[in-house]
This record gives sequence, structure tokens and C-alpha cells, in this order.
Amino acid sequence: MSNTVRLITLGCAKNEVDSEEIAGVLQRAGYRLDPQTETPDVVIINTCGFLESAQREGMQVIREALQLKKQGKTQRVIVAGCMVQRLGESLKQMLPEVDAWVGVGQMARFAEIVDSVRSTRQPITDIQPPHHRWAEVPTRLRSRAPWTAYLKVSEGCDHQCTFCTIPSFRGRHVSKPLERVLAEARWLAENGAKEINLIAQDTTQYGYDLYKKFMLPTLLRELNTIEGIEWIRIHYAYPSRITDELINTMASLPKVVKYLDVPLQHADAKILRAMRRPGDGARYLKMIERLRAAMPEIAIRTTFIVGFPGEGEQEFQNLLRFMQEAQLDRVGAFIYSREKGTPSAEMPDQVPFRVKRERFDQLMRFQQPISLARNRQLIGTTLRVLIEGYSEDGAYAIGRSHRDAPEVDGLVYVKHCTASPGEFVEVTITHAEVYDVWGEALA
Repeated sequence: MSNTVRLITLGCAKNEVDSEEIAGVLQRAGYRLDPQTETPDVVIINTCGFLESAQREGMQVIREALQLKKQGKTQRVIVAGCMVQRLGESLKQMLPEVDAWVGVGQMARFAEIVDSVRSTRQPITDIQPPHHRWAEVPTRLRSRAPWTAYLKVSEGCDHQCTFCTIPSFRGRHVSKPLERVLAEARWLAENGAKEINLIAQDTTQYGYDLYKKFMLPTLLRELNTIEGIEWIRIHYAYPSRITDELINTMASLPKVVKYLDVPLQHADAKILRAMRRPGDGARYLKMIERLRAAMPEIAIRTTFIVGFPGEGEQEFQNLLRFMQEAQLDRVGAFIYSREKGTPSAEMPDQVPFRVKRERFDQLMRFQQPISLARNRQLIGTTLRVLIEGYSEDGAYAIGRSHRDAPEVDGLVYVKHCTASPGEFVEVTITHAEVYDVWGEALA
């Protein structure tokens, strides 16, 4: 029996970090991680359980792995992560051929889990109430380009949004101790990371459970001192926690990029109340005004949900009106998904799918001229760009500016560039489209 493992990651960046921790724990225990092998001894699938669409994808990947097992190309199939935590018992009944079901927060134990699975033919179930165990820092095995890294600062969520399933399977908010976050950041920097992307279900709640105060500003100040790190980017900030202290800290620290990912979900007051979200469009506009006053160059990203129960045409138009006034740089959207077990699934006035789809398309089209106008304001300015690769014909280097988070935002295409991937260059912007911009490297 070989000791090769194929690890498949589904879902968000937080899952990617979990998988890197699992991979590191297994490598330290003598397992060989090989995503290309056609005959791995063990297949591990780290699932997402957030939406029904993610669950469908997870089921398909599990069935494909079980087909490999049936063909004798793999010996064991382990399914882990959010979908297992959320649907464990029903999954076991549907797919009895799976060798182990492992819930969330078990990354540090994965070597003993895999050892146990390989030594028995009996299915193993390890689904405990959500309780996060942080893996040791040096065990993390990076899966992406060395110059950019996600850094998870907390796990779980204390908010009770009526549409969200996350607290039910990720548990309450648990912060990673400050010294561990900093140790991990130093380790990432020593291993080539120049950009650190802070992630959590809510980064702005970081530290409150441990230190009885919101510690994100403190964390930013500490990270700003670490040698090798050049960009620090904040994701998933909660709108009511964008305090003056946080804004002033962001504005004053040179390594904290002027970028904020703050999921607003909606702007109509009635819909936000039904979602159990704080604030309304007017308060959000004031928050955006404060951010831009302190950091004129800031790029603000958000996501909205369209088709939430009770969203009539008036509420949807209120959202579009807010978007027009806010002039946000980056906007993503989700079609509301009626998730079993959430309060919103039982609400009256569910919106027909056809209407939800039309509103999604309308919202994305509505944002395009706004994003284009924001990008066109960059023409003639100079941006610092992190080069990540080259076009096939070699004519353009391809990178990201402070305005662009990995994988979710636009790109910068750079002429006359000789920099290697992972290097920064100064670029004068000459052309802009809805999502991407073009420019020339300064000599």
C-alpha cells in the first residue's frame, strides 16, 4: 500500500487554508501529496456546505472519487469539511462506500485520522460539535504562488443572519491568538509571501473573544512591522464594525493596502432587517464617505444578495439607487438560495427563481458602467503592480494592483515589462475596461 494522497479542495479561500494545513500535517507524518497521480492510496475531499449549489458540486466530486475506488485506482475515500458537518448523517446513508466522514476544525488531527482509515475496513465518523483546533504554524503546505497567501485570523461566526448556515456548522466565533497569527505571518513571509490576505467569517470581530476588545487595528499595526510583507489586505469586514479606529489605522499604515472587502448584502432597510443585518443604505453611504475621506485611493468591494424573501420591485430599486450613489469599485452578487434550517427559508413572499435571475442580471449590468467609470479615473495615474505571469504571446505581463484581490477582482496588463512573477513594478495606466486595466511599466 502506497502513501500517496490526493487532496481536493472545494469552496472558499478559508477552505483553501484548511486544506493547506491538512496537507502540511500529512506531509510531516510521511504522506506524499500528489494532485496528479491517477492511483492515490487515499483521496481526501474538503467540502463546502454553504449553498445547495456547493453541495451538488461536492456530491459529484465524491461520486467521482468512489468510482476510482470501485475501479481499484484508490483504496480509501475521506470526505471532510463543511458539508459533512452540516449534513453528516444523511450523507452517510446516501454514500455508505465512503471510508470516513470528518467534520470541521480537525486539521491538526488529520495524520491520525488517515492512519486509522488505512488500518480498518470499518467506516469512520468523526463529526464533533464545532470546536476549532489550530494546526501548528510550520505544518502548512502552500498550494498557490509563493508571493501571495491567505491568513485565517478566526473561525466561526456569532452573527445570526437569517439566510446563513455558517454558524450552524462552523460554530461560534473563535479567534486565533495574536502571537500565533503573527508567527504564521512571519513564517509566510520567510517562505516568500509578499501579500497577506486576512480572512475570517468576520475579520472585524477578530480578538474580541480573547481580549475583550476588537483587535484588528492592533493586528494590522503588528503585521505592518514584519519584514518581507509588502501588502496586507482585509477581506470580509462587517459593516457596523468599520470604526474610526480601523479607518485611521488603515490610512496610516503603508503596508495595509487601501482596499476593503465589506459584504453589505443589501441596502434596503426592510430587507436588511429581515436579514438581521445592521444599518441601511444611508448609513452605508456615510461609512463609504468616511473611508474615502481618509483614503481617497481606496477600492471598496462588496457583495449583494438578490431575491431575498420580501424583496419586491421597490426594494430592488432601492438597492440599485444605493449602488448609483455609492459608486462602488467592485460588486459581486448572489442569487438568494433557500437553505434548509435557516429562518429565511420559512419566510413568506419567496421570490420566484425567474425574477431572482432577472434581478441578478440587471444588477450586474447596472454596475458595469460604474466599475468602468471608476477604472477610467485611473488613466494617467501610476499604480504599483504585483506581477503574477505573462500572456501567452509574451506581449503583456499580468498582475494586480492594490485594487485587485486574488481571483475575485480585475487584472492589470502591462506592456514593456521585464519583471519576474512575484516582483512589483510601477505602471502608468493607459486604458481601462469594466474589470481590467492596461498600462506601461515605468523604466
